[in-house]
Amino acid sequence: MTKQVREVAVEVLLQIEKNQAYSNLLLNQTVNRTKLERRDIGLLTELVYGTIQRRDMLDFFLTPFVKKGLHTLEDWVRILLRLSVYQLAYLDRVPDRAVVHEAVNIAKKRGHKGISGMVNGVLRSIQREGLPTFETITDPIERLAIETSHPLWLVKRWVEQYGFEETTLICQSSLIPPSVTVRVNRIKATPEEVIEKLAHEDITARKGELSEDAIVIESGNVFETAVFKDGFVTVQDESSMLVGRALGALSGMSVLDACAAPGGKSTHIAEQMDNMGRLFSVDLHEHKVKLIVEQANRLGLSMIETKVSDSRKLDTIFEKETFDRILIDAPCSGFGVIRRKPDIKWAKREKDIDAIKRIQQEILTAVAPYLKKGGTLVYSTCTVDKDENEETVREFLTKHHDFVHDDTLQERLPEKVVASSRYQSGMVTILPHDFQSDGFFIAGFKKK
Repeated sequence: MTKQVREVAVEVLLQIEKNQAYSNLLLNQTVNRTKLERRDIGLLTELVYGTIQRRDMLDFFLTPFVKKGLHTLEDWVRILLRLSVYQLAYLDRVPDRAVVHEAVNIAKKRGHKGISGMVNGVLRSIQREGLPTFETITDPIERLAIETSHPLWLVKRWVEQYGFEETTLICQSSLIPPSVTVRVNRIKATPEEVIEKLAHEDITARKGELSEDAIVIESGNVFETAVFKDGFVTVQDESSMLVGRALGALSGMSVLDACAAPGGKSTHIAEQMDNMGRLFSVDLHEHKVKLIVEQANRLGLSMIETKVSDSRKLDTIFEKETFDRILIDAPCSGFGVIRRKPDIKWAKREKDIDAIKRIQQEILTAVAPYLKKGGTLVYSTCTVDKDENEETVREFLTKHHDFVHDDTLQERLPEKVVASSRYQSGMVTILPHDFQSDGFFIAGFKKK
């Protein structure tokens, strides 16, 4: 069966590279379509994510062994070689000879005798001579980029923003596979009760490190449990859980979640409001708004009202100064979640950040008038880029004199976050290595 897994992995990686398909969505579709056994799903996931995550590093390993250069190879051949070297370098449980044998068979199937011979020759040479060392790269920033497999422009940008040591930690941490974390639906149970319920379904779990609502799954598939199906938990990273808390929405309030899909933060806010009050969840895409409805239904939350709309054009839906609380979980580069979505780092270009920043400003400016005087607005992103975060906040406050930093934000964040050197008045950055969670930015504003 594992033979098929590697062929499927080549197919998936090829689609991601050619069509800029999202790895997580494509993997789910592929798993549903191919009906792989469970142990094979685990291997497929590891092969696909691992190969994307370490792409440039694998190319560095391969380069000395491909005579005419990697760029001369057909896409599928290059991907097959990367996949094979990833297994040779990082997967102890697969014998080297099996990796080579499998690669040669796939090459025979997809290509001609010359290609399978070349694949065999390259992989056997690597087995014989060993992998090249990073010590040959003299420039430290370039070495860091290749050693941790990040685009050079991104590493340079982070070094400018955070310094070399911090950037090294950011890069290294995005190669560590993320934990599966779930948020407890407080309307239905406490974290302790949910951990006990999961234990009855053979799932080992413990309380989270950062969020009071978090449970970390240590073993077992939580998605197949009655606990999940009956709406006791929602999948969400611990950093992301802090956003709903930061908003401080209370029962009976009127709340807007302006960029709401797929609904993780909306449902969290509704849980904190005890499902009482008005919560409007707005998103641009109809298919994504359906995901919010599905989540709300599974969790038993009836207060969420969804709207399909561009948040920059809400004047046909709402009156000005309608809401006590507004959340803008803005579109962003996503550089805080590279360990979950490794293709992000290869899909984005530096020039994209300016375009994203412009959209962030437009949304903030368009949505701000809908907040009541004295109300709270929270702006959050899942990126660690300072231009999209601190700089966007600074620009917004410069242009909107009726808004100020919300210094009470610290009362709604965990002590360990506020105690970190990254907390400044009314805003905080969480880097992926701080708490082994996603990279995130949260800022709070008050309307005078």
